[in-house]
Amino acid sequence: MTTDMLAAGSPMPTDHRGAEPPSLFDRLEPLLARVTKPIQYVGGEVNSVTKGWSDVDVHWVLAYPDVYEVGQPNQGLAILYEVINGQDWACAERAFSVWPDLEREMRSRGVPLLTWESHRPVRAFDILGVSLSTELGYTNMLNAIDLAGIPIHSADRGPGDPLVVIGGHCASNPEPVADFVDVVVLGDGEQAVLELGSIVRDWIVAGRPGGRDGVLEKLAATGLFYVPRFYDVTYGPDGAIAKVSPNRPGTPYQVGRWVLTNLDEWLYPRAPIVPLAETVHERYSVEIFRGCTRGCRFCQAGMITRPVRERSLPAIGTMVADGLAATGLEEVGLLSLSSADHTEIGEITHGLAERYRGTNVSLSLPSTRVDAFNIDLAEELARNGRRSGLTFAPEGGTERMRAVINKNVSEDDLISTVTTAFANGWRSVKLYFMCGLPTETDEDVLAIADMAHRVIETGRKASGRRDIACTISIGAFVPKPHTPFQWVGQTDPEITNERLRALKQKVRDDRQCGRAIGVRWADGHPGLIEGLLARGDRRVGRVIEAVWRDGGIFDGWSEHFDYARWVRIAGEELGKLGVDLAWYTTRERPVTEVLAWDHLDVGLDRTWLWDDYQASLRQLSVPDCRWDDCNDCGVCPDLGVDIEIGPSGRTLLPLPTVTAQAGSSRPG
Repeated sequence: MTTDMLAAGSPMPTDHRGAEPPSLFDRLEPLLARVTKPIQYVGGEVNSVTKGWSDVDVHWVLAYPDVYEVGQPNQGLAILYEVINGQDWACAERAFSVWPDLEREMRSRGVPLLTWESHRPVRAFDILGVSLSTELGYTNMLNAIDLAGIPIHSADRGPGDPLVVIGGHCASNPEPVADFVDVVVLGDGEQAVLELGSIVRDWIVAGRPGGRDGVLEKLAATGLFYVPRFYDVTYGPDGAIAKVSPNRPGTPYQVGRWVLTNLDEWLYPRAPIVPLAETVHERYSVEIFRGCTRGCRFCQAGMITRPVRERSLPAIGTMVADGLAATGLEEVGLLSLSSADHTEIGEITHGLAERYRGTNVSLSLPSTRVDAFNIDLAEELARNGRRSGLTFAPEGGTERMRAVINKNVSEDDLISTVTTAFANGWRSVKLYFMCGLPTETDEDVLAIADMAHRVIETGRKASGRRDIACTISIGAFVPKPHTPFQWVGQTDPEITNERLRALKQKVRDDRQCGRAIGVRWADGHPGLIEGLLARGDRRVGRVIEAVWRDGGIFDGWSEHFDYARWVRIAGEELGKLGVDLAWYTTRERPVTEVLAWDHLDVGLDRTWLWDDYQASLRQLSVPDCRWDDCNDCGVCPDLGVDIEIGPSGRTLLPLPTVTAQAGSSRPG
């Protein structure tokens, strides 16, 4: 029976559905009195969905491998939750990593990982979808799979185990976790989860022909779902990959990426879950466009989400109105990789600010470029008396460094912007930088202090005040797959830390402005492990598993990350295979080397990436193809898509001004 027949209302067989698993909340509840933040495990939040087990054919768990407070606000999770639950034949429930205190209690009493909605065991579901946004979450993923009672290796799973499916930015190189997952989704998830669910549904209804391999073969044959177990990897005498090839008929040599177009037809999330426990973000988020073509050479997100696809003003207005009404939240985040680049961002912010003037609803742009910012935009965002500090990301401390990474903004651009801001009442600015970029020198990093000094002097002069502040926040650069820097040798963390210590000392020695400059920087050692996991191949899976078995979890949390353990185990596991930690991280790769992700096609032409890397070494800039000529990156012709931008010529929906009700802090 085909999916189309089922959708058309053909009679459904009734013997394909398994017995309804019981809720295990009565076993979980006594444990909550013994742990911190027990409310985060209870579920039952506003807008959460629980469907009858026998009412649907395909049961999903959407899991985020971190604690509730981090995972619940995730935009991708919210979108897929609504997309799946919008189908009458499918349901989606959520699961998150549990904190070590509850995990100890659960393991000691034989309580498996449960879903938040119905508290049914995760292992009873058909599909376990894991969103991977950071490589340091890999050990948490293994821990969640094991706590659920699912074998951690895909080859060991039987007919009673769910399919483990991963997506998210880390899925663009899933090889380090290839042995642990069944299916990988590249790119946008909205259409992907519907197609995957339909294929699984047909397989279930038909009686699961061919067992697990039967459905995996159907998924792999589409060319849009990667099944790692259906590919063999061979290595050469130098340790590099010699070949990646399918090991069964009907499996393509390359797997493609999903790209969602016409975002106005996908207005999600409409009614996101309102958390009961405190989370890292408590706002209604609207993705105003997807993709970026600025061409920052370090930015994997910008490269793998091309092309740019904007939502229209009416669609954004509808989402904001409906989302606030459904949640009661009081902050609207206008999300994208560079939100001020929307062709009608002025009209968006002005229209929304007008609608919600006099209420407690505020607007925010979490991502803003210096050269796309203007004071009118800032004033709209500061309506309702909420004027926070401004945040910009020059990324490099010198003009030369910014040319290398294709961050096409000058220091004069920054100074001009902050001058206007300080003259109009702002008092603080935060600047983001990276350390360890290709070709970087000590002088490039020390120049960050000079830029911050100039910002303070400019602010004092423009405002006539002394209470001007600048915070510089610095992270370690990690080369990522599918970027022009995928071949570079990563900077040793000891060099990175030495440069950052010197920078901090230079700021301290600044007698005129040093006290007004804050320096926040992350230790470079976690970045080296992130680099191992980002550009690793299947052999790195041994390291991940061994670290997890040695007690490694929550590696993204500084208090749990153990660099010495990672280095020791990497030496033990990789040494047996003739490679080491440095081979995966600080080694420069030749253009001829087969990279672990070359068989995964995100649309970018490999030659174009290499040429752009060479251009970076000559400090040559590449323009944004939204406003200039096509750069021939390959995405649009390869994937059959195109840039979708305005100006639309339309106005924001004629939404009447909302006024605050007496005695209420909520919008009316």
